[in-house]
Amino acid sequence: MHHLWAPWRMAYVAAETKPDGCIFCTKPRASDDESLIVYRGERVYVMLNAFPYNSGHLLVAPYRHLADPLEMRPEESGELLYGIRVALRALALGMRPEGFNIGLNVGAVSGAGFAEHVHVHVVPRWGGDTNFMAVAAGTRIVPEALSDTYRRLKQALLDSGEFPTRPKS
Repeated sequence: MHHLWAPWRMAYVAAETKPDGCIFCTKPRASDDESLIVYRGERVYVMLNAFPYNSGHLLVAPYRHLADPLEMRPEESGELLYGIRVALRALALGMRPEGFNIGLNVGAVSGAGFAEHVHVHVVPRWGGDTNFMAVAAGTRIVPEALSDTYRRLKQALLDSGEFPTRPKS
């Protein structure tokens, strides 16, 4: 069994103060470049995680603010799965990972940093992508600037022509 350890996340999850407002509601209001949104669908969008477990860590979220996946409308849950497919394709084309971790944390006790808004993590994985730095030093190594990763993934999707993105409304 393999484990994805992210001990540096505990300080963020347990923090007394959180950003004002829900990032999954506020980010889509800004430009794609500013919010690192690589894809916009009708009901969901795909965004680069600003605090990634690994380079290319994407988040798939519905625009509608809801905490429980059981509250999702059928068309939202269907498009959420489609958004995961978009994220996988962007990563496969733009970063060529050897595997993926895909996860949905429901509720604060599950580790959800933003428990009030459903979102799915899509984390690309490579053999040997973690090392002693994360565990022993509490330091993660992200070898590429977020803005560069964003441009690479967005361009990979555009070049593929498979997933038309909706303009910001």
